[in-house]
Amino acid sequence: MEGDGRLSISAGLPRWLYLPAAVGALFVAVPLVAVAARVDWPNFVHLISSESSISALLLSLRTATASTVMCLVFGVPMALVLARSDSRLIRAARPLILLPLVLPPVVGGIALLYAFGRLGLIGQYLEAAGVQIAFTTTAVVLAQTFVSLPFLVIALEGAARTAGADYEMVAATLGARPSRVWWRVTLPLLTPGLVSGAVLAFARSLGEFGATLTFAGSRQGVTRTLPLEIYLQRESDADAAVALSLLLVVVAAVVVLGLGSRRLRGDSAW
Repeated sequence: MEGDGRLSISAGLPRWLYLPAAVGALFVAVPLVAVAARVDWPNFVHLISSESSISALLLSLRTATASTVMCLVFGVPMALVLARSDSRLIRAARPLILLPLVLPPVVGGIALLYAFGRLGLIGQYLEAAGVQIAFTTTAVVLAQTFVSLPFLVIALEGAARTAGADYEMVAATLGARPSRVWWRVTLPLLTPGLVSGAVLAFARSLGEFGATLTFAGSRQGVTRTLPLEIYLQRESDADAAVALSLLLVVVAAVVVLGLGSRRLRGDSAW
């Protein structure tokens, strides 16, 4: 009962919704718990501290960071154009931009290979200029960017549509130049969406496997990221593969929970 005598009505959820919600949560949690239960804990540190494992982890962190930067450089303008433009051509291009969300990663790797490979559409000219991309660390970054870019674009586009353009119009009316409006008004308004999109892009890059293997191969210290190392260890040392899998889960969880959890659950503290 509120102070003015009126009833305070709260719209609660139907109780039956909690059952499928709990089943869905268990569906996600049980496999992760199973991995943790399978780990050889007495030898855990030894299993994850081999030279190849450390090299793969560091390479994954470096390339995921680089691909996230590329996603920010290209994805922020793309998201703003998609959110603000009424052009039919841009609306028609939107499904193509977001296609990697549903495209099998291996297909993405093949597409990148035929674009930037030695005999690819663009790669043949790069090769003639002495620039090789396929099966290098650069190829890892490009593969990760290809699959993770849509995550940042779709997150930031939604934030831009929600924020609207009213403040930008006011700033422009007061005489602010477009670049000044962008830096002083648009970007601060979109910071929460930018953070969550960057976190999602980094986490997706960190776990990328199919496109990386197809386009970059698996060269230790050069293109063998942690997911590829896990795949190889699965055949030769199952205990090491399980330990590294848990390590990758922990790293991804730290990134998502430590940097983006407040935004992802809609915390108003942002």
